[in-house]
Amino acid sequence: MAATLEFWFEFASTYSYPAAHAVEAAAKARGVEVKWRSFLLGPIFAAQGWNDSPFNIYPAKGVYMWRDLARLCGAQGLPLEKPSQFPRGSVLAARVVCRFAGEAWIPAFVRQVYSANFARDLDISSPFVIGEILSSVGQVPAEIMKAAQAQEAKDAFRAQADKAVALGIIGAPSYVVDGEVFWGGDRLEAALDWAEGKRTLATA
Repeated sequence: MAATLEFWFEFASTYSYPAAHAVEAAAKARGVEVKWRSFLLGPIFAAQGWNDSPFNIYPAKGVYMWRDLARLCGAQGLPLEKPSQFPRGSVLAARVVCRFAGEAWIPAFVRQVYSANFARDLDISSPFVIGEILSSVGQVPAEIMKAAQAQEAKDAFRAQADKAVALGIIGAPSYVVDGEVFWGGDRLEAALDWAEGKRTLATA
């Protein structure tokens, strides 16, 4: 059985954009299977007393983040256009991923939603935008969105959000391997090492 890595992401998360474009190829090269796990950061931020992205609450962090993201995207050859609205709502897209997480088209869908938000400045909260992306990955938008909006799917997505909290996830992107949490896009290689069984810990 192949080792697995859970990729936990929020579509409004800036650093999840380059991570989403890198995780699948990096994991495949090391024989690790990726599980796509969408969730929302809002409840996690609220638990810390934030009612907005910390990059908006603390402007100096925001200035640094956008410059840092430009460097990261440039290194990966990804286009970047700062969204005219940040952060954007992403509940519909996130529910689609939760409902259809095991489907072969999900990785491409995720990457295209990120590109719509951070490379094309499109409103990813719009069913029209999500519908166009679903069509581009060979799906019937009306059927997929109806399934993702069903009560059962909403309950599953809420349960997934609760699981993120239970795991101790504090931000996105995060990688989880056998319950071990690695926060930040730059922790991908460490997470893949863990998945391969390289699990040495320092002793206090």
